[in-house]
Amino acid sequence: RGVDLLVVLGGDGTLLSAARLVAESGVPILGVNAGGLGFLTEVALDELYQVMELVLKGKTTVIKRAMLEATVLRGGEEVTRHHVLNDVVVNKGALARIIDLETHIDDHYLTTFKADGLIISSPAGSTAYNLSAGGPIVHPSLGCIILTPICPHTLTNRPLILPEDRTIGVSVGSVDGEVFLTFDGQVGYRVEEGDHLRVRTSPHKVSLIKSPHRTFYEVLRSKLKWGER
Repeated sequence: RGVDLLVVLGGDGTLLSAARLVAESGVPILGVNAGGLGFLTEVALDELYQVMELVLKGKTTVIKRAMLEATVLRGGEEVTRHHVLNDVVVNKGALARIIDLETHIDDHYLTTFKADGLIISSPAGSTAYNLSAGGPIVHPSLGCIILTPICPHTLTNRPLILPEDRTIGVSVGSVDGEVFLTFDGQVGYRVEEGDHLRVRTSPHKVSLIKSPHRTFYEVLRSKLKWGER
């Protein structure tokens, strides 16, 4: 309340935490990369003062990034809800056992994934865990939701890109060991057999101040070291 700008110094993890804090308020975030990869924190540390001058003069661009809303239902009752910028992940615990994840798109049955887990990602999160699991890179301005199984037992289970107005339902089958949900890789929640996860596009968006010095394609080329030998 009363905040006009949030400056975040750190890596993408720091920005993810900040994004969840200000999601409802719409306060713009200036992400300054002082951490690792920095797909979300576009501004380099040595550019901070230059970009801040542009911000104060109103000469920067604010871009909106879609978030996901994840709700867990137990016995038909809501037990937790989170808004995330990157992804929601269903994952097995310490024991190396496959879990059954019955998945619906809206009211239509898709499949029951037998896998180590399932990643439900926003476009902005496509370069995070989704990418490591073999999912597609999606331009962050596209309106979509990405569904990527983690080490599926069936090799034909491939990542799926869905329209942004779809609702994904995931029911956890018989649990032999621990199964967890993680929200943006930072908040964990243990799920039980029969729990139902519902994920859809959040009504909230994150406002990010765009770096005036680089495009999304330059970030990809730099961070993923494309073209280097």
